[in-house]
Order: sequence, then structure tokens, then C-alpha cells
Amino acid sequence: MKAKPFIKWAGGKGQLIGQLEALLPEDFDAWEDVTYVEPFVGGGAMFFHMLQAHPCIKQAVINDINPDLITCYRVVRDHPLELLQSLGDIQEAYYACATQEARKTMFLSMRERFNEGQHDDIENSMLFIFLNRTCFNGLYRVNRKGKFNVPCGSYVRPAICDPVTIYADSELLQRVELLCGDYAQTLHYMHEDTLCYLDPPYRPLSATSNFNDYAKEVFDDDEQRRLKRFCDCVDALGATFMLSNADCADHFFDDLYADYRIDRVWAARNINANPDKRGKLTEILVQNYQMEPMLV
Repeated sequence: MKAKPFIKWAGGKGQLIGQLEALLPEDFDAWEDVTYVEPFVGGGAMFFHMLQAHPCIKQAVINDINPDLITCYRVVRDHPLELLQSLGDIQEAYYACATQEARKTMFLSMRERFNEGQHDDIENSMLFIFLNRTCFNGLYRVNRKGKFNVPCGSYVRPAICDPVTIYADSELLQRVELLCGDYAQTLHYMHEDTLCYLDPPYRPLSATSNFNDYAKEVFDDDEQRRLKRFCDCVDALGATFMLSNADCADHFFDDLYADYRIDRVWAARNINANPDKRGKLTEILVQNYQMEPMLV
């Protein structure tokens, strides 16, 4: 059983794993007693890959500002059986809906129930995964009040209950510390044998391409600058970091991270209301270690 993300996540790094792997420190597998840190874990594609591909990682810390997401990670780790029982029940009910209209009605009812809050952790995580698997494009988006507001998708039999993935993820998460809150708190876990991968909310490429509504808190240019100061602190502690972000035409990140190495990797853009604007584009990858740049 291979651990992998148990939810879909906009901007997930599954498609970029090979390129990110190629840009790790060349001697990374020779490091000893490594601590791996992800301050913005999201769906965790890079996290799940790293812990399975690199035995040198002995400790891991993941963080996210989204409390529902981190609650879900904790439930997957600590209560996989109870979660799967709940997911099996709601999957059966969803599959019993004979029409798209019936599925939409059930989806909206579950969305309202999720937004009401006041659930125990298992129910909250069941609703979180259900909505993620049945909503439009598997997006997670909230409004300024923190309410989930993605519409229903058109899936007839989505994989809501996935025992193989949940059990594999639960086993891997046993050796992982889970944090919920501002990314700055992860600085306490940084030392010379730390690899930190940062995948923050991306800076919009244009006024019409803004999608970073993973939490009600705004992540604007001032936040991007604060994140750069955080990276400076990580570097000062002797830790190694790599950071992904959008490749903006105004060279915002080239200027901001001028003291570090910047490579570019190819990614596919799948989230755009206009299908003609979907396709391949470059992203930046900032590193505080030296290696040959990768051409794209």
C-alpha cells in the first residue's frame, strides 16, 4: 500500500514530484536523522512522496492554517476505522441518488451541515472528505466568513470511501507531528539537518487568475514578503529550504528572492473558467543551496 493524498487540492504538487525530486540537494540521501517540515501542507503530495522515498527522514512536521484540514489529518492518523465507517455510509447514500438533481440536493444539504460546525472530529472529517470528492473540480474554497462555498460537481460515483489510501496514510502519519496555525510556528523545528519545503498560496498571475482562498485569511504581497523574511530565518538557522510559487511576469519573486537560487519548472494549469487559458506554464522554485540550474 502506497500512501498518497486522501483529498484533492488546488495547486497540489503531484504532477511536479519528478521535477522537485530532481532539484533536491544532490547528497540528500546521505544526510542523517533528517527532519522534514512542510509549513503549508495542503493535500500533501510532496509530503507523502518524501517520507516514502527518503529513509533518511526520521521526523516530520506538517502545518496548515486550515483547521478542518488538519483535523482531517489527525482523524486519518488516529481513527481510520471510524472515519471509513462514516465515509462508507455517506458514499452508499450518495450512490443511491438516482439523478444529478438528487445528488445536488444531498451535496447542498451536506455543505450546509458542514458549515454549521459543532461536529465531532470524525463527523467533521467525513463531511470534509465527502465535499472534497463531490464538489466542482475537487476545490477547497471558502468565503471571507470561512464558509465552504464550492458548488456541486457532476460526478456520479466518486471514490468517497478509499480504505487502501486511508490505512496507508494512517500508518505513515504515525511518525508525524501535526500543527495548525500560522506557518511561522514551524521555525521552532528548524536546525541544520532540516529540509523545509514551502508551498504557500500562490501570488496571482493576473487579476482574473486569483485562486488562493484556502482560508479566510488573505495572503497578499505583504504576506509574500513576510514569508521571505521567514525563509531568511530558516536559512540563518542552517536549515535547507525549497519554495514554490507562481512565475509572475513582473519578476516579483526574482527580485524578492534575489539572494537565493531560482529555478523554473513546468506545471499544468487546470483551474480557469476559460478552457483556452488552461495549459502548461512555468513556476519558480527558490532554493538556499547551490546546484546546477534545470533548464525548462
